[in-house]
Amino acid sequence: MQYTDMIVGAAVFDLNGLPKEYFITSEAANMCWVQTIFQALGLRSLLMSSLRVEGFQHATIRGEAYCALVVKQKSQYTALLLQPQEDVLADALIQWAQSFQLSELKQNPRFQAA
Repeated sequence: MQYTDMIVGAAVFDLNGLPKEYFITSEAANMCWVQTIFQALGLRSLLMSSLRVEGFQHATIRGEAYCALVVKQKSQYTALLLQPQEDVLADALIQWAQSFQLSELKQNPRFQAA
């Protein structure tokens, strides 16, 4: 299975944590998870400014039906909503996600802009 096959939704946020673009599949038409990611990025910002916590590279948020992986990229944060699986957050997946390009989803017929 390719990593792209595990993705059921994606959202891009600017470096201030504001949402820019969303992509979903029919498997995850509910967009509630984006609000959770938005709140997590706000918490990250608060921690960095208050506690001077540096070096944020990724975070995971687990829900009942899905798992979200949020990675910091050069000019944005990318959140990937993943189907839950064993080993879903292996280091190889995190490294792949850090270099992931949204164009992969724009060209994939499973995904539609939301």
